[in-house]
Amino acid sequence: MKLFCAAFCAGLLAFSATASAQELPAGAKVEKNISYGSDRAQKFDVYLPAKPMHAPILIMVHGGGWRVGDKDMGRVVDNKVARWVPKGIIFVTVNYRMDDAVTPVMEADDVAAALAKVQQMAGSWGGDPDNVILMGHSAGAHLVTLINSAPEIATAKGARPWKGTISLDSGAMNVPEIMAGRHMRLYDDAFGTDPKVWAAASPYHRLQGAVPPVLGICRKRSADACPQNRQLAQKMAGVGSEMEVQPEAMTHGEINSELGLPGAYTERVEAFMRKLGWKV
Repeated sequence: MKLFCAAFCAGLLAFSATASAQELPAGAKVEKNISYGSDRAQKFDVYLPAKPMHAPILIMVHGGGWRVGDKDMGRVVDNKVARWVPKGIIFVTVNYRMDDAVTPVMEADDVAAALAKVQQMAGSWGGDPDNVILMGHSAGAHLVTLINSAPEIATAKGARPWKGTISLDSGAMNVPEIMAGRHMRLYDDAFGTDPKVWAAASPYHRLQGAVPPVLGICRKRSADACPQNRQLAQKMAGVGSEMEVQPEAMTHGEINSELGLPGAYTERVEAFMRKLGWKV
């Protein structure tokens, strides 16, 4: 596996910048820092349309190498809220534990617990708990795809089924393959040295049966992300499930920050949403 740390790590540094969300769309409101667990990191924000009625729910999980990042970052929130909240979609952005003692599987547990809490609260917001799409970028894309490949992670936390998952540029679909080759140090920090841990955190290895559909966005110029996504897509096809792999001529950061802006990229993501029954 080729090194691409120069560009990727530069992107991670940008995660440390604090960027608050822009002004909300007309009539929308936000409820901040709703707890879904006892740890102070286990919180999410919910952005509500003006008059939600049985509204679909988009849950967004930030990236940052499994160790940095935040639900409040503008690149995580702004364009997505501006695009989809006025269309009547509830947008939820999730934080999760990221300290050194927490493994990616534990972070996936956090995201699953957040999903369960969102579904429990959906009715009080005017949302539909059975019409949820999971979305994540980078490390967050790995986490939502891991949950999608291993739905038992979510059901163990009391979550109900969801419609599908949108993975925004994760190269960590086959973790043992990554760890066996040349790779960035951030993978060592996240996944350690135990092959059993690698397999437990690997969407490819956790996939055993039919699961919700996935859209895998990946950088055309990456030597890792698209091949790993295609490998998972092939295995999903073998168990009767569908994964679309969509290469984009964008940077790792742009795949996150530019989603929601008018144009072909956002329209391709919305085409997947429509396949899941959403009116966007």
